[in-house]
Amino acid sequence: MKIFARSTLALGISLALVSTAQASEFADMDPVTLRLAHVVNEQDGFHIAAVKFQELVAERTEGAVSVDIYPNASLGDERTLLEGMQIGTVDMGVITNGPVANFVEEMAVFELPFLFPSPEAAYEVLDGPIGQELLDKLAEVNLKGLAYAERGFRNLTNSERPVRSPEDLNGLRIRVMENPVYTDTFRELGANAIPMAWTEALTAMQQGTIDGQENPVNVIHSFKLQETQDHMTLSRHTYAPAIFVMGMPAWNQLPEAAQEVLVQAAQEAAEHERRVNAEMEAGQLDELRAAGMQIIDDADLEAFQAAVRPVYEKYGDQFGDYLPRILEALE
Repeated sequence: MKIFARSTLALGISLALVSTAQASEFADMDPVTLRLAHVVNEQDGFHIAAVKFQELVAERTEGAVSVDIYPNASLGDERTLLEGMQIGTVDMGVITNGPVANFVEEMAVFELPFLFPSPEAAYEVLDGPIGQELLDKLAEVNLKGLAYAERGFRNLTNSERPVRSPEDLNGLRIRVMENPVYTDTFRELGANAIPMAWTEALTAMQQGTIDGQENPVNVIHSFKLQETQDHMTLSRHTYAPAIFVMGMPAWNQLPEAAQEVLVQAAQEAAEHERRVNAEMEAGQLDELRAAGMQIIDDADLEAFQAAVRPVYEKYGDQFGDYLPRILEALE
């Protein structure tokens, strides 16, 4: 018992010393406020992740670094935000992977249709060496990747008819992210794929200039898409990460201790968002059904997978060795 007591006391003293050292690291730091932006609303997983990040950073830097959150595309669409980070007019954001891939092409490897069989499989790759390598590549375009949050598995909605097979998509005008992998995926499925920023897509659905879109359940629910979209197909055709990303101008102004806090806080906030998304999805589907949306959960996914094989043939080589490495990691 005495040995246990001594070791416990020693542990307590060492933790106190670590805490004191960390506090002193930030005591002399000039306070910094980071502007974190995203394009969705306060009910969305991105905002949940951002708020968790805000709390962790304030706590662990003793208030030396604070985070102001700008939701609802108040500072621009995702491409505009990334460009702002590069030049220092925006500090950071939670950004869907698709637009990030316009800056580092290899990022789009994660967007290949039906690549990940489960969320857990995606997390293993994203949080491992492959995911870290790709985060590090963002430095080549004056961005700093911190961690992978998630948009989640994407599903198809439309206002015209139930979709159970690729043939049902023929001619439907489907909004996709401004990313060639998404565009070609839906063209191979027979849709008229229309790349469009999310803020524009909401208006286009209300006006009927597009028939549908594809997004995870949490987005469909939080933006009340049942008001314009009568049908949802649980296609889970793509797992979309999102990225906690900073501009290098903001990153480089921070001392190393603060940088370490930001990386760890982003990872923990991302894992928090993943858990919340998983816990909320069943209830969100129930609410969408109750609101009148028809949800198709028996689509012919093998036919969808067969239809998109040309996407792998077209893009596989563009991602260097990342695709074979991911496939090997998934085996």
